Parts: sequence; structure tokens; C-alpha cells
Amino acid sequence: MNGRPQDFMSVGIIHFMAFPAVGQGEGPVVETLQTLCDDEYFQVIEVTAIRDAAVRQRAIQLVRDSGKKAAFGAQPILLAGRHDLNSADPRVRQAALDAVRAVIPQAKEWGASGLAVLSGPDPGEAKRPLAKTMLCASLKELCEFSRRAGGPPVLLETFDRVSFGKNCLIGPTEEAAGIADRVYPYYRDFGLLLDLSHLPLLGETPDHALKTARQDLRHVHIGNCVLRDKSHPAYGDHHPMFGIPEGENGVDELAAFLKVLLEIGYIGVSKRNIVSFEVKPFGGQTSAQVLENAKETLDAAWKVL
Repeated sequence: MNGRPQDFMSVGIIHFMAFPAVGQGEGPVVETLQTLCDDEYFQVIEVTAIRDAAVRQRAIQLVRDSGKKAAFGAQPILLAGRHDLNSADPRVRQAALDAVRAVIPQAKEWGASGLAVLSGPDPGEAKRPLAKTMLCASLKELCEFSRRAGGPPVLLETFDRVSFGKNCLIGPTEEAAGIADRVYPYYRDFGLLLDLSHLPLLGETPDHALKTARQDLRHVHIGNCVLRDKSHPAYGDHHPMFGIPEGENGVDELAAFLKVLLEIGYIGVSKRNIVSFEVKPFGGQTSAQVLENAKETLDAAWKVL
């Protein structure tokens, strides 16, 4: 493919995955953001809640001064709190709603392009219809709250539905598209976030997943997963670097994914839709090594398109 990936998309990086020490909103937030702001490869930085208001303001100003865009991930808040947006228990669902509502003002402060959430645990086949109804209700409530607060669009990320992964309700892309069909008529900026890392865990191909979600696709993550080696520290949904022997995604798999993104028009000449790396260091790996691996993999995949 002629040109650079950045000529066809906005290349992003998930800050709290590349630098796990900041995942709970503390630690070297500003210092690690400075590293990403100094890297011209990235146009978007995805952040999550930052506890200290003064640190948060420094971080926001740093990213703003760099000219990069921000996106906001509420997934760490939901996962860390074991929250469930599709719970049939009103108290449990309300706690999940309150946890996301609490960070919408932060997403607004960032001027985030979107705020991503995930569904709660899969309750089993018999209880899925009710769980989907509850999830749709939660998504509508969050969309309305963010709209009234002047916050960003709400996005639903699809996760796996397997016992050794996150085992979420949503889940298969066809079912995610069904959820979007129930929310989008009321909130036209709502959409889906799909992640290359999750497709092997879902047993889906890029062609199937991306074409199924094409009308609702608003944001994309790219990364790797470990599916076959139970002894690996990244077994399941933990986003190791690309191309490791135990992993599922490398240059060829990323190229196939990008090919479909081009076919459906999500990326293209002068388009600025977001494609963000979700990668994390393991063992003795450093964040710098993981970032370099990600950039090299995207450049290599782009060349073979």
C-alpha cells in the first residue's frame, strides 16, 4: 500500500495498557504521557480516569499542547469494580451506571472523541435475553447522561464470551450489532468498538466481524491474544505484543484486518477514523519494546496490503 498508515487513519495508543502502572489512575501518568506525546507516530491517546485533579489537568494540557486527540476508556473502571451494566439486580446495575457516570465529566474535560464501556458477565443462554434488555437500558441511560452533560458519545466494545477470557455478554459481533440496532435510533452517535485481539477468542474472522458491524463501527483496537498456551502469562484477553510464538496475531493477521477496514471504508485516503494499539508488556519486556513492536508490525502489515 502506498503512503503511510497515518494517511488513511488516526493511529492511536492506549496509554493505560502500554504503561500498566497507570491503569488505576495513579503512578507516573504525566511522565508516560510525555513519552507518547513526543512520538509523532501517534495521533490519538486513549486514557482512563486519573484520580488526582491537578495531575489530570497537567495531563490534559500536555496532550492538548501536543496536538493529539484523546479518547476515554471506562473499561478499567467497570472491570476493576466488577461492575455489570446488564445485571438483572437493580442495585448491581445502578452501581455500574454510577461508576461510569462518575467519569463522564473527566471524559468531557479531555474533549474525548468517545467513551468506551463493555457489557457485564455472560449470565448463560437462558438469561441472555433479559441481560440484553438491561444492557440496552443502561446504554441509553449513559448516552442520555453524557448528552446532557456535554460529554462524548458512548461506545460499546465487544469482548469474548469464553471462560478463560472476560466471558462477557457481548460478545459475538452479530449480537453486538443487534444491541446497536436497539440503541442507535435513540442516540445517533452511539456505536461499536471492535478489537482485533478479541476476534480469535470469539472464533470470528475480520471479514465476518467488520462487515457485520460496518454500519455501527465507530472505533477500532488492534492487538494480540494468547489462545492455545494455558501456561502463558497473557493467556486469554491480555494483549501481548504482536507476533509472539504463542499468540494469534502478527503481521499477516493485522494486514488481513486492515484490508477489510479498507473494503468497508472505515479507513481510506485522508480519513481520520481511529485505529488504536492495545498492547501490554509482559515479563521482562519494557513499554518501549512493546511500542516499537507495535509500530513495526503496523508498518510491515501496511506494506503487504
